[in-house]
Parts: sequence; structure tokens; C-alpha cells
Amino acid sequence: MLNKILGRFSHDIGIDLGTANTLVYVRGKGIVIKESSVVAINKKTKEILAIGDEAKKMVGRTPAHIVAIRPLVDGVVSDYETTEQMLRYFIDKVHASTFSLFPRPRVVIGIPYGVTEVERRAVEEATTNAGAREVFLIEEPMAAAIGARLSIQDPTGSMIVDIGGGTTEVAVISMGGIVASRSLRIAGDELNESIIEYARENFNLLLGERTAEDIKMAIGSAMPMQEPMEMAMKGRDLITGLPREVTISDEKIREALSKPIYLIGGGALLKELDALITAATETRVYVADDPISCVVRGTGIVLEDLKSLEEVLLPTEYKRQ
Repeated sequence: MLNKILGRFSHDIGIDLGTANTLVYVRGKGIVIKESSVVAINKKTKEILAIGDEAKKMVGRTPAHIVAIRPLVDGVVSDYETTEQMLRYFIDKVHASTFSLFPRPRVVIGIPYGVTEVERRAVEEATTNAGAREVFLIEEPMAAAIGARLSIQDPTGSMIVDIGGGTTEVAVISMGGIVASRSLRIAGDELNESIIEYARENFNLLLGERTAEDIKMAIGSAMPMQEPMEMAMKGRDLITGLPREVTISDEKIREALSKPIYLIGGGALLKELDALITAATETRVYVADDPISCVVRGTGIVLEDLKSLEEVLLPTEYKRQ
């Protein structure tokens, strides 16, 4: 009864809880939060110092006893308590401008396809303990397809490839269900690591993860571009130990990325990726509008019409009770 009363003063939300980023959709408002899935912790006191983008800013700029961790690995919960705290932070942030002291929203949350019962239960319980009064789970490929406005009910098949930070979800969707799928625990993080490894082996330069990601987003590409690009790559010289800067071209970064691209296709925002896959498969490939937000937009669409789209949701403890 108390949850129902508190729920009247709460905003129902959809969450794309990703390895690298978390996006939050509020019913009737749209996407209101897009922050890093990072938590900064004081190892000495176990105190949480910052969550989200503020925590990411602390990476590499704090004493050794302050560490920034990702509570999700390969799209699934690896640190239950920290995940719960991160979810509570996002729920409270949504309600910061309301009069709700104890928000109890309904939450639709995406999870990778094919996770175990234990992994699925961990997400549900963490979300419930973070303050949700009802939790609805949806597989990320289905949420992405809905968010991309694909006709999921048609008898024809549509393939969706959702390339995140920790996992790549590939699924064929038809007649309102997933008829074939595969989840690879290799994705955008692997590309960052390839750039770090390339810089170490070819330039004796140690890069941070943030620097590698910035380079990937700025000049990374799957195929040669019409106009060559280059940028400064800053890191620590492994021989002298001093800061050093070298100029790197898109061609060299393409060389660094070639191995993981061959395996998984890279990230959806990687320049010319659609052209590469089209050439390799002889099938037309489209990059969705704002591909980063497809999953959270899908959770939002389901949230707005739970009765009609209930069949795409997974069973949860709440629904079994």
C-alpha cells in the first residue's frame, strides 16, 4: 500500500544499464540522463565518492587509494552492491526536482540476451533495492529494435546488431519475438584496448582508457575515408617515464582496430562500419538514428504502453508473485 502511495509521486522510468554508459528515459519526458557507468570508491574507507560522469572525470587524476570501477562487466552485474548504489543515484537524480523523498517508480530495464537466471535475478533485485516498486525486464536486442522503430510484429525478419561497451548483441526478430540470436562479450572496450596495445607496441607509449576512447571516436574508422584525419596522441613514454605526444593518423588507428573489427564488426558509431559490413555481406546495412539511445528509447516505448507490449517482457519475480 505504501509503495502505491509513493508511486503516485514518482516518475516511471526506462533504463539502459550498459557496461560503459547508462541512459534513463522518463515517461512523458524522454531521455533525461546519459552518464558513464562508473563509480569512484575510496579503497581505504569503502566510501563511494562519486557516480556517473563525475566519477569518470576522476580516472587517472586521484591518489592510488581512490579507484574508479565499472560495476557491470560484459553487460552483467559484477559488483551487486555498487550496481545498486549506482541505480539509486540515477533514480534519485530523476526525482531531484520533485517533492518525492522516497521515490518508488516502475522501471523497465534492458538486459543482454541469453544471461543466466542468476544474472537476471541480480539486475532485478538491485533495481528493486534501489527503490523500484515494480521491475520489468526486456532483452536489449528487442528493446533496440523497438527503439529503432522496426516492425517487430511483421512475419518478415529484421536483424539488429547492438554494439555496446561490453557486449555485442546480434538478433533476428520476427512476429514479436527473437528467433535467432547471439551475444558476444566482446565490443567497444575491445577496440579501446586494441588502440592501447598498438600505441605500446609501436610507439612505446602508454595510453589511458579515456585517451584511447577519445582517439577511437575522433579518427577511428572501419574503412578509408575520403579525407585523411590525424590527431595528437598523448601518453607516458615507457622508456623515459615522461609525458610524450605523437601524431597518429586514421590509417594507423584503422590498422590497430583491424583485428577486433574482423571478429565483431566494431562499434555502431565507428566511421564507415556500415559500408564495410555491406561490402563483406552484400546486404544493405543501416545505422539507426542516434544508435546509442535505441535501447533506452525502446524501454521508454514499452513503458508508455505496458499493456500492449507486455509480451516482449521477460518473467520477473514481481510478475510471478
